[in-house]
Amino acid sequence: MTAQAILKQYWGYDEFRPLQADIIDSVLAGKDTLALLPTGGGKSICFQVPAMCQEGICIVISPLIALMKDQVSNLQKRGIMAAAIYSGLSAKDIDRILDNAVYGGYKFLYMSPERLVTDIAKARLQRMNINLLAIDEAHCISQWGYDFRPSYLQIAEIRKLMPKTPIMALTATATPEVVQDIQDRLAFPQKNVFQKSFVRSNIAYVVLSENDKERKMLDILKKVPGTGIVYVRNRKRTRDLAFLLQQNGISADFYHAGLTHEERGERQDAWINNKKRIIVSTNAFGMGIDKPDVRVVIHIDMPDNLEAYFQEAGRGGRDEKKAFAILLYNDEDKNLMEYSYTMSFPEWEEVKRIYQALGNYLQLAIGSGEGESFDFDLAAFCERYKFNHVLTINCLRLLEQAGWLTLSDAVFISAQLQINISKDQLYDFQLKNRKYEAVIKAILRGYHGAMDAPINIQERALADFLKMSRANLTSALQSMHNEGILTYHPQKDIPQLTLLKGRVELSTLTYDQKLFNFRKNRFAERIQKAIAYAERPICRSRQLIEYFGEQDTKDCGVCDVCLGRTKTELTPDDYQNYKKKIETLLKNEGYTIEQIVGAFSSVRQNMVIRTIEFMLDEGLLERQNNKILLKQ
Repeated sequence: MTAQAILKQYWGYDEFRPLQADIIDSVLAGKDTLALLPTGGGKSICFQVPAMCQEGICIVISPLIALMKDQVSNLQKRGIMAAAIYSGLSAKDIDRILDNAVYGGYKFLYMSPERLVTDIAKARLQRMNINLLAIDEAHCISQWGYDFRPSYLQIAEIRKLMPKTPIMALTATATPEVVQDIQDRLAFPQKNVFQKSFVRSNIAYVVLSENDKERKMLDILKKVPGTGIVYVRNRKRTRDLAFLLQQNGISADFYHAGLTHEERGERQDAWINNKKRIIVSTNAFGMGIDKPDVRVVIHIDMPDNLEAYFQEAGRGGRDEKKAFAILLYNDEDKNLMEYSYTMSFPEWEEVKRIYQALGNYLQLAIGSGEGESFDFDLAAFCERYKFNHVLTINCLRLLEQAGWLTLSDAVFISAQLQINISKDQLYDFQLKNRKYEAVIKAILRGYHGAMDAPINIQERALADFLKMSRANLTSALQSMHNEGILTYHPQKDIPQLTLLKGRVELSTLTYDQKLFNFRKNRFAERIQKAIAYAERPICRSRQLIEYFGEQDTKDCGVCDVCLGRTKTELTPDDYQNYKKKIETLLKNEGYTIEQIVGAFSSVRQNMVIRTIEFMLDEGLLERQNNKILLKQ
């Protein structure tokens, strides 16, 4: 079948979106391809359609477990066989899924990068007919990026097992340095990038300087109709702001990664189906959700990088109709970002202290634990050892970047059971243990195959059917598990910590100091860019677009700067005029600030100084000794 026919049959679309067809043609021609499409640009179709056009299986690499599970579910609903391997699955389940992949049971196999490079995965990959290796969130491979993950660096090694298989890398946000780095790291034989413009002309980007952010949020949501998202930094504030909205007659709920799987699903569905107008969330919300009619996205707190801000703001207006992306900003945001910078790079002695406690918490001997995944309750860990929560999570991130472990968000894994005895033995057990009879009969009637293989069960639904509490059901199942009647693994919904290397003595817990310093400097640069976005009187859209490498863009005409709402003595036109004159002045040699200012009339000197400050922030100028020069 042709790509167009597959698009119609499985997705119901008559036409591809801009660039999708070109990207698919490149992949079908066997070329390594990097697709750079902004949030909502239809990235998944770019690898799913060409994989469907060819014999064999597509391996998809993603660090986001929730997104993997969503995509697998969506493919299965379309009648396409797919599965995912991630931290938290039992060794038996992983073995079964890999076997099915080898023997053609799946068209798509999603894996985390850590699972891809295990010995068991490598051995099975060599036996699979792989038509495409798709790498989602490809910016994670770049040390220049905001979400670097060292496990991604090993993907290039996997190419040796499938030298004729093309790679497709996909990401929504990447600066020019990251775009180049992705291709270098994945060993593209030649540059091959398809990039859709980051311009979202239907979104009005607005920055408002506000001390009373909550009052302004209410004011905005009363004036702007339609559904919306309010992003905040911490979980407690999601609840507080949702309650404030409800008190003021605005239908709202809150969302964060600490909610149960059922709660997250229910709240997400209620918002998608317009039963709730506003969702107040941490950055845990929005990934993989394609709600087209979001009219407003408000950031109460500024993210510490423009990649995250652009992705979250871009969840508005996917139907191409007018939407607002509003940042409420004040000096406290700058202080919070500077605090975040300090906390994000703790001393290595602090990291070693956390690592030592982690080994004790998981009860691991020296040399043990390599490749194992553990349920990990961060709050309980911090409580036991009296650790600061923020410091601990940043220490774990440094251990992750140093290649010692990975820590996922909460992973929902269904309860699973298998009956271990024969029908006659089970009948005899029922007669002797009447208290379990109803549970056993409900399992046999509602879940076929429980005596032949492990099956997933829905604990809450089964408890409701039996008119008993969930606690009593799980207690009954656990008792039968203890007696050997069945094998029962309870439902879980908790972060997974995976050790990439066995526990070591603290004296051998090492890290790359050069990489640490590089990442630290890059983090500082991204914070300064985020602050500059909020404070410079330059078209908001143009600042974002130029950050991602698109030059010579025009002012959007609809942001707060373009509409003249920004309170500053320096207008956008003033800035552009002074910028050109300063560039001309510094074309051949550098001057001191005093010399530059002296070249203008005295009534304009404050504006000239302000322009120089903005140009330094933007990286257009640089200081050398006491002189200002054009940056080459």
